Amino acid sequence: MSEEPVTVDDLAAKAESYLHESSLTPAEYEALKHSVTELAPLLTIGRSYFVLGSYGRPEIHRLQLVKDRLNRRTDSYAFLMVDIRNEWTNTYLKFRLLADYADYIVGVCEHDSGGFLVEQGYFTALEQYFEKTYVFKRTYDGLEPDEIETEADPESPYSGMQTSIFEMLADADRLRTWQTEDDLLECASELP
Repeated sequence: MSEEPVTVDDLAAKAESYLHESSLTPAEYEALKHSVTELAPLLTIGRSYFVLGSYGRPEIHRLQLVKDRLNRRTDSYAFLMVDIRNEWTNTYLKFRLLADYADYIVGVCEHDSGGFLVEQGYFTALEQYFEKTYVFKRTYDGLEPDEIETEADPESPYSGMQTSIFEMLADADRLRTWQTEDDLLECASELP
């Protein structure tokens, strides 16, 4: 939770530091101006959770379940990247700013297609993100094909890169596994 209110200038300075010697376009600056109000819950409520995962169907339904479960907590605010203004043309910048200000980053992982593969790389590359990241990894052992509902290959649902990230998170005790939506909600209830 932030002690001082974040201003447009604060966000702009942080954003420009991520642009590697570029500056914000007028449209990006305008999006930041509008976002300060939208980001208020993220910046002022006790605990915030940035929930990431695939926006395909039915995956987004499960992201919404996790978000809803976390928002039932007192003094908590959970959100998806899509919940914050769509005017941002630079999704890298949007991700970085949201991840910076969130207290926790929560990944819901079901497979290696689409979703948040790039963001998973940031979890390990940037220590400040790794320290606040929890991932809920879906397992497929014993599931029938009609129980999967996605394009995941149950024999090999994750890439080698993801497997390494999962191992790092498991070593830090921040990897949880799930199969059913009830399991997923249980994972969410175990978050700090």
